[in-house]
Parts: sequence; C-alpha cells; structure tokens
Amino acid sequence: MAGSDILILSEPLLASMRVRDWQDILEDVVESNSDPDGWRAVGGDRRNGIGEDLYLAHPANGVYQLKTYAKNPYEVQGVGSRVARKVDDDVDPLFPEEGSGLFGVQQPPEDEDDAEEKASDLASVIEAHADAPTTPQALFEDVMDTLDSPAYGPMDYEMDDRPDGMDALSDTFEEAETLLDAELEDLVDENVSRGFY
Repeated sequence: MAGSDILILSEPLLASMRVRDWQDILEDVVESNSDPDGWRAVGGDRRNGIGEDLYLAHPANGVYQLKTYAKNPYEVQGVGSRVARKVDDDVDPLFPEEGSGLFGVQQPPEDEDDAEEKASDLASVIEAHADAPTTPQALFEDVMDTLDSPAYGPMDYEMDDRPDGMDALSDTFEEAETLLDAELEDLVDENVSRGFY
C-alpha cells in the first residue's frame, strides 16, 4: 500500500523504505536544497508491465526510484521511494555524466507577477544565447538557472526501451524493485477497468 513503511534488506544493513506517491518523491527532490545541477537520472520502460521507471540520484541525497504509468492522457499515477541514502561507488557509474540527454524538474510560478518575471528573464537568456556563440549544455544550464529549477542534470532515457544502466540499477535495488512493482500493479488494478461494457 502506498504510504506504508516497509523494512527491506539493502546492502548488509537494514534500511527503512517508505513507499509513497511519486509526486511526494518529486516534492522531496524539489525541497532538498541540494546543488540543483548535481542531479543525474536514468529512465525508460518498466521491465515488467505498463509504465516507466525513473531513477534520480544526487551525491548529497542518495537515490530515488519512481514507477509511473499514464492512467489517461491527462493523468500520471505512480509510486516511489528513496532506495539509497548515498550514491556509492557501485551505483555511481550507472548514472550518466555530462554529454548525454538532459532533464529538469520545474515548479510552477507562484503567481502572475512571478510568471511574467520568469518569462521576461527567460526571453533575455534566449536572446543572449542567440546573439553569441553557445553550446546546448550552456543554454540548458542558463534556462534552468533562470527558472530556478530545483533539480536538473544529465539523463539517460529510452522512450520505448530500457537504457543499459537501468537493468543494473533494478538488480542493485532488487528488493525495492519488487516492492515498487507490486505497489504499482495494485495501483493499476485499482484504476484500470478491463474488458468491454
């Protein structure tokens, strides 16, 4: 059940893993106050069943795993958990370095004035990059900084497959993978009607 505290074995020590709604996990990322450009991600199709897997990692925050599916074109549902308190030497190489795809987590503007200010600042950034030699990485970082993105960085993502490192991450966090798969399947079963009427 989402929101339940579960005790799992990971590495030689017992660690408490709390399964929660996927948006609560993203809220943890947003509120972490970590260096925003220190995040890295791996995402793609789930190994078993419908939906996607996403791993987010930051040296100061550890590793988070999310499992989501599109309930309909307008609503995504899912579960997630923090699966490691730190990014250790075995897990670190499974996340991409600079030069791969990119991702960013955004917060909506606080109000209309904030939206107008961010739009104006963003227009200035785009104009500055249009008028000078730049790189895609520099443009991305400037856009994320302008929008006050709480988390962004390199991402290895496959839209219709699984990146190479994803199976290794699933195997490394096998207990979490099994538990989160079961929780997501329960969520899908609760929300998806099967058959004809």
